[in-house]
Amino acid sequence: MIRMSAGLGLIPSWDESLMHHEYRGKSMELKKMEYRRLGRSGMKVSALCMGTMQFGWTADENESFRVLDIAFERGINFMDTANIYSNWVDGNPGGVSEAIIGKWLRKRKGRREKIILATKVRGSMGDAPNDEGLSRRHIQQAFKKSLTRLGTDYIDLYQLHWPDENTPIEETLRSLDDLIRQGFVRYIGCSNFKAWQLVQALWASDKYNLASFVSIQPRYNLVHRDEYERDLEGVCAQYGIGVIPYSPLAGGYLTGKYRQGEGLPQGSRAETSGRIQTYIADDRSNAVLTGLVQLSKEKESTPSRVALGWLLSRPGVSSAIIGPKTEGQLMDNLACLDVRLASDDLARLDDVSAGSHHH
Repeated sequence: MIRMSAGLGLIPSWDESLMHHEYRGKSMELKKMEYRRLGRSGMKVSALCMGTMQFGWTADENESFRVLDIAFERGINFMDTANIYSNWVDGNPGGVSEAIIGKWLRKRKGRREKIILATKVRGSMGDAPNDEGLSRRHIQQAFKKSLTRLGTDYIDLYQLHWPDENTPIEETLRSLDDLIRQGFVRYIGCSNFKAWQLVQALWASDKYNLASFVSIQPRYNLVHRDEYERDLEGVCAQYGIGVIPYSPLAGGYLTGKYRQGEGLPQGSRAETSGRIQTYIADDRSNAVLTGLVQLSKEKESTPSRVALGWLLSRPGVSSAIIGPKTEGQLMDNLACLDVRLASDDLARLDDVSAGSHHH
């Protein structure tokens, strides 16, 4: 049974009237960007969100600027980062991605007002006990530093990167509510919350009359469906929470460049990513990929475009977070807006991928 986007009886998260403009690009004909409401909020975001985890990690500053410029010119108005990016890399203290975006905004006058800027708080930004978490103290400290790095005086969407079991959710929400009341934050969201944690937060916001989440970022893609669809999807539908899936291409696995029985491309993310290696070794993931590759051939498209197109057809999805580090990858991702998946295409993808139980 295929549920189309408007079939939830909710206010659809996208606006039909925004979809029918044509875009005539010189190098490549692309449809104009589609904009959707972020959950129940009145804010409109592009159907693709520019994820910036690679900035200052696998993409240097010049490459990052180039990708941001093209994304902006092509109508992507939604940019997502986090304060910790990319402090898992030796010599990277975190804050690097935010700083690159801040520099880009300074060099491109007048763009800040046109962009929905999202960042996150929770991870460790130092070695003192209060340098991480979702306490009032850490949020206030981390938020000021994010503003400074981003070179802005407000954040459009401030998100909790993952839960903090050591801080009561009402303390966290009250701290975020204060930032909204002070005019520093427009909307709040969360990431990596389980369904019960999301419900608990929505309940606390209601009970204490505090600002509440408009969005969630779950890991969600064709080979990783169960974690979101089992419980979270129903909660998001019921409460009008906008869904902003990250890892829509499963770390590159769904591009089709990693196949069972073949060596890993040198210098690729799969060489260091246990997750991609798990997908490669997994028969069910391979069946999904085979079906995806076959369908993309029939559509004269690419696996990544069809995988993104599938995600954007899912109910409640406001925007898919892409993480291209080159112009070529970005252009391929943007072309997913031209992929038209009929209900039998969606049914085929459902058949091969339903119940992708990866943990």
